[in-house]
Amino acid sequence: MLRRELENFFGAIRFFTRLPVPAWVGHSTEALNRSARYFPAVGLLVGGIGALVFLGAMQLWPQPVAVLLSMAATIYATGAFHEDGLSDSVDGLGGGWDKLRILEIMKDSRVGSYGVVAMVLALLGKFTLLAALDDGLVPFALLAGHALSRFCATVLLATMDYVREDLLSKAKPLATRLSGGEMLVALGFVVAALVFLPPEKAIAGCVLAALATFWLAGKFKRWLGGYTGDCLGAVQQVSEIAFYLGLLAHWGR
Repeated sequence: MLRRELENFFGAIRFFTRLPVPAWVGHSTEALNRSARYFPAVGLLVGGIGALVFLGAMQLWPQPVAVLLSMAATIYATGAFHEDGLSDSVDGLGGGWDKLRILEIMKDSRVGSYGVVAMVLALLGKFTLLAALDDGLVPFALLAGHALSRFCATVLLATMDYVREDLLSKAKPLATRLSGGEMLVALGFVVAALVFLPPEKAIAGCVLAALATFWLAGKFKRWLGGYTGDCLGAVQQVSEIAFYLGLLAHWGR
């Protein structure tokens, strides 16, 4: 039982990051399907890498430089997997006029103007927001932001249909609905990260992340009838930014 769960966890790490995993970890469609509950745990790991780099860099450089280095570390750890999904999704929705054309654009390996603008704005947005946070909050914001945003992506897995049928798709092995129990496991990792933040800030961040997720889900449902792997990456990126916005918001002023 424990070995199987470890295999599921390491399977999620292998699928969503460039980090090495033990050689005994198998590779199968079934294992990848079971690994979906651990997406937020992968977020904790990636956020932890960013937090450690930030804390180390703060010993030598100002906060903006530390934020930049932490972002570079998380992007290196994931291979810009989710940033690529955001870029492809915005390219498709911006340049397509129907479902087939949108999916065709999203499959294209070339990055269009919409995708470039989206990626630049996303990176600048994360940098600006994290650099504006109190330096003592940044490590916990990274942990919670990366975990919560990946949970937001699992919401699409649990509630929407997969719409791409080609064998080359990133999310093909993950195109199964998550059960209520699996969603609770995923949520547990998010809660574990949120407890380190001030409650009012954590709540504000979660509310904005949820609104961003529902907004994107509505767009994907309207134009595609469901989600693709790129859609999951887009939700992760946008909900992460929305979470940081909530942490910075000055409510009641």
